[in-house]
Amino acid sequence: MHKAFGPKVVISGLDLHVYEGEVLCVIGKSGTGKSVILKHLVGILRPDSGDIYVDDVCYSRAGNDERMTIEAKYGILFQGAALFDSMNIYDNVAFGMRRKGVSEDEIKNMVPHLLEQVGLRDIENKRPSELSGGMQKRVGLARAIAIKPEIMLYDEPTTGVDPITGGAVDRLILKMRDTYGITSVVVTHDMKSAYRVADRIAMLYDGRVIFSGRPEDIKNTDNSFVRQFIEGRAHGPIQVI
Repeated sequence: MHKAFGPKVVISGLDLHVYEGEVLCVIGKSGTGKSVILKHLVGILRPDSGDIYVDDVCYSRAGNDERMTIEAKYGILFQGAALFDSMNIYDNVAFGMRRKGVSEDEIKNMVPHLLEQVGLRDIENKRPSELSGGMQKRVGLARAIAIKPEIMLYDEPTTGVDPITGGAVDRLILKMRDTYGITSVVVTHDMKSAYRVADRIAMLYDGRVIFSGRPEDIKNTDNSFVRQFIEGRAHGPIQVI
């Protein structure tokens, strides 16, 4: 897949596979196209060339009905949780269910259950502004799983939270995989988080994947750029072959 914004090439020859039921972490320094990949997956952007397949259906060339079917498979946890400030927590979690036509009786039963699944209780009447950043992310996750997604997309899920909350978010990502069999794509620069949750890690550099493997593989790689990134060291010019 290729994508450029004017003269700036962001994605160049990207070849990336996500396997059913796995947690794939996508890492790389800022500006390498991690979030651009997510925007392609949800249809905000379309590739300049190349295709995206979801469950063997060509999403990038699909018609409206097929695209809607594919997009209904997704749940998304945004970097800032993206809760609606004008709604209380109950209505935030219920939002997606109401759009899908779920009855109010079922929603009434589901909202407390979903919040409990992410470790929250008795906050339905609170506003997002009354919650910590970590609690807001949990509410965002409850809202995402309310629509029973097959695929979860996480955009920097541990950014802006303390290490304890970050660990709790990581455990929730694994719980979504283990309890619901959800396939997950996690965009992150947090290597501690990636090591905890990933079945596989893919690293982007210069618009393409330069490494893909298990966490133990990346820890033992000889690729100099990958080593500099995971060790947090500054680097000079590097040739990637």
